[in-house]
Amino acid sequence: MRASVCVYVGDELARYGFGEGHPFGMDRLGAFWSAAQSSGLDLRVRQCVPVSVGQDVIERFHTPAYVGRVIRQSARGDGFLDCGDTPALKGIYESACVVVGSVLDAVERLLNGTCRQAFVPIAGLHHARRDSAAGFCVFNDCGIAIETLRQQYGLQRIAYVDIDAHHGDGVFYSFEADADLIIADLHEDGRFLYPGTGGEGETGTGEARGTKLNIPMPPGADDERFYPAWERVETFIDGYRPEFILFQCGADSIAGDPITHLRYTPAAHRHATLRLKQLADKHCQGRLLAMGGGGYNRNNLARAWTAVVEALLEE
Repeated sequence: MRASVCVYVGDELARYGFGEGHPFGMDRLGAFWSAAQSSGLDLRVRQCVPVSVGQDVIERFHTPAYVGRVIRQSARGDGFLDCGDTPALKGIYESACVVVGSVLDAVERLLNGTCRQAFVPIAGLHHARRDSAAGFCVFNDCGIAIETLRQQYGLQRIAYVDIDAHHGDGVFYSFEADADLIIADLHEDGRFLYPGTGGEGETGTGEARGTKLNIPMPPGADDERFYPAWERVETFIDGYRPEFILFQCGADSIAGDPITHLRYTPAAHRHATLRLKQLADKHCQGRLLAMGGGGYNRNNLARAWTAVVEALLEE
């Protein structure tokens, strides 16, 4: 019998973060789970323990040279893995491996039918490139999931949907020429926010031209502007009939985030999740994996992520 929605919680997963004072602190999962417990949501989901993976799995997406660098700097616990956003804290390699492992465990559960849909709160690290860290992201669990779905499970037509305030550049540019990866990324206009990419004219290259949809939103965009933009996302994904849907549902697009300028409410996240769930039921046997992504106002991420899980639970 297919289980209910799987949600990954545990200290090992919460440990991915960069310490007190950093926007991506280690208290983010706890803020979400406390809200879930207060509302009784924890009793309605299947709680899954975090899982780790080895270096060989990370290298399905990342270069061996980069992974080796992360291992060395993580052991020393010094410096940065990028230009200053992503500190090489002691043990960050092991924590990043748990993020990836938990996402891949969710993938396996979705494909073997022991899980209907899944949510991994500390995941969706969409900025890391194949050979570098970026924007608080050590390893790109989204990219590793895509490569795993292909190499291990033989899936080809995969959809990646992203409503984080920041453009998912690490996913986009790694698969820009890949016609089988369908990307729909709705984000704050890069002229006003890191990483400064994701213009509407970026639709893929070569044979993949037209398989990518970027929708830059103006600063201050609220739910009223989100819903019509979301209709474009939904129509786009529906037309490609994916076999699996990955959903990066970053909460930094909610009004009041300290480092972004969008003004959605959690209703936007709930709506997007419900509609993606319908598309997953229509095209890919319900296979929808949501990843928490960004969100640096703890109350916002708790509200947005609980809205996502509530939507996943709806029949």
